[in-house]
Amino acid sequence: MLAERLDQIVPALMREQKIDMWVLIAREYVEDPVMATMLDAENMHARRRTVLLFYDPGPGRPVERMTVSRYGLADLFKPAWNPDQEPDQWRQLAKLIQERQPKQIAINSSALTQFADGLTLSQYEGLMAALTPELRARVVRTDELAVGWLETRTAAEMKVYPQIVRLAHSIIAEGLSDAVITPGRTSADDVVWWFREKVSSLGLQTWFQPSLGILRQGKQGMLEGDEIIQKGDMLWTDFGITYLGLNTDTQHLAYVLKHGEREAPKGLRDGIKAANHVQDALTSSFRTGRTGNDILAEARAKALAMGLKPSIYSHPIGFHGHGAGSSIGFWDNQKADPRGQHPLRPSTAWSIELSAKSLVPEWNNQEVEFRLEEDAFFDGSTVLYLDGRQSEFHLIGRR
Repeated sequence: MLAERLDQIVPALMREQKIDMWVLIAREYVEDPVMATMLDAENMHARRRTVLLFYDPGPGRPVERMTVSRYGLADLFKPAWNPDQEPDQWRQLAKLIQERQPKQIAINSSALTQFADGLTLSQYEGLMAALTPELRARVVRTDELAVGWLETRTAAEMKVYPQIVRLAHSIIAEGLSDAVITPGRTSADDVVWWFREKVSSLGLQTWFQPSLGILRQGKQGMLEGDEIIQKGDMLWTDFGITYLGLNTDTQHLAYVLKHGEREAPKGLRDGIKAANHVQDALTSSFRTGRTGNDILAEARAKALAMGLKPSIYSHPIGFHGHGAGSSIGFWDNQKADPRGQHPLRPSTAWSIELSAKSLVPEWNNQEVEFRLEEDAFFDGSTVLYLDGRQSEFHLIGRR
């Protein structure tokens, strides 16, 4: 998958942005967010100082991939430094750049996004000191290469991504079931740590601590921690796993049946439907080239016109759980935000994260927030859920 990404995505991005050289520099354990995703499976970290160099010699010729280090990287980057011949790594890097005479030398330094801000001050100073004044003048800071690399999903990745999300869904379904939860005995934290143990037993990782919240008639907000789950509770979980470098991020809802009940009260079921309608308002607003802010405004207008009470805070997903690309709202800001200025691109994955508030008649018209989150793929025209979406409660207490 990494070879496919390097062969396809990097040349396309560099030519789109009219950048003919891209330099990434990182020291051991201080990997640039981009470089960390370019290291092969046997190179978990940069070695001492690792320099990756991309050079586009022009149309019809492949982009050169070099590493200014003693060793190559899984045949993906050609080694371009022999310390026995040139002991100074910076001087060797400057020589390679000088020989190629690029018009623009892109570095990852950005005030807007952390994903394009991986070059540390000391390494920037080392680079600039090694270059001639003429070459220093060609150094440019750009967000687009780093963000484009991280946010774009390939065909090979999209063959496995639905399977990863299905695995996450199956873990959630087991966690929110009679197999794990016994009303009157099981606490919210018991479920949280069951999730952690389950993920570990499967040889997976989680990129954030799972959450389990209890919503209860007559109680405002969520109950968590040592609170014991009771019959009649609505449960909310936020859960994600990491596999093959890709992340999931899912929020699902469950209901603990009371004696004699076979399904959740209608008011709660209607609440999930309301959140589904907000999802529809959002995904129908995706258009290539639109900014996250534009998508947020249109989606909110659609949801409000349906009489809903929406809150939208969706984000890209992929190599990072909260991934590179444009944000679509924040839970604490439902207006335009500088972080929502990036235009929507095709072949990107998204966590469709949002909520709808709804009155529940069976709970004395208590207002309840229904939070849902599902992972999806935007192919350029349509948003497709990677493993479907929740439209009905996980039910506990049926046995």
